[in-house]
Amino acid sequence: MSTHAQRERLLLADLLEMVGPEAPTLCGGWRARDLAAHVVVRERRSDAAAGIVFKPLAARLERVQAEFAAKPFSELVQLIRTGPPRLSPYALKPVDEAANTVEFYVHTEDVRRAQPEWTPREPDSVFADALWSRLERTARLLGRRSPVGLVLRRPDGRTAVAHRGTPVVTVTGEPGELVLFGFGRQGVARVKTEGDEDALAKLREAKLGI
Repeated sequence: MSTHAQRERLLLADLLEMVGPEAPTLCGGWRARDLAAHVVVRERRSDAAAGIVFKPLAARLERVQAEFAAKPFSELVQLIRTGPPRLSPYALKPVDEAANTVEFYVHTEDVRRAQPEWTPREPDSVFADALWSRLERTARLLGRRSPVGLVLRRPDGRTAVAHRGTPVVTVTGEPGELVLFGFGRQGVARVKTEGDEDALAKLREAKLGI
């Protein structure tokens, strides 16, 4: 039975293959090959991937990631598509689902929405609820650097408090769009924001995310 993470993995691999290695992404100055290398290193080189969280190891991560980015792009895409090695924690379905569902969704949209004429996709209700469940659990972490109070709200009224404070900005949108907003993609997330203009301006420039 396919999981959300497995489906998003395949969507990401297919999209990378379609746009090619030099396509832009929303990840800073990364091209598609850089993003692909990041995904592969994260799953297959835990010794280097620790640099994502631990800044003293960031130089090692950058070096290893550059080595992978230099590989043939088709090889990187295939490594993403086939998944992690059997002995990797990510090879366990519960770990893969917990760690990669949002990761792959966000990076798929990083590629999709960086293209000149990107078209949105509408996640089905089951996947939307899965994204919302993860957003509820991580909202405080995603919003910890918000300069203003931040409330994330679904159209049906369910809310998650990402940051306590005043003034408060309420961001309303579908779960996938709120996930993108929370992960620092404020400029492309299709959401409605409510709050005073100064607070909105500060939030637009804030570095949200883990």
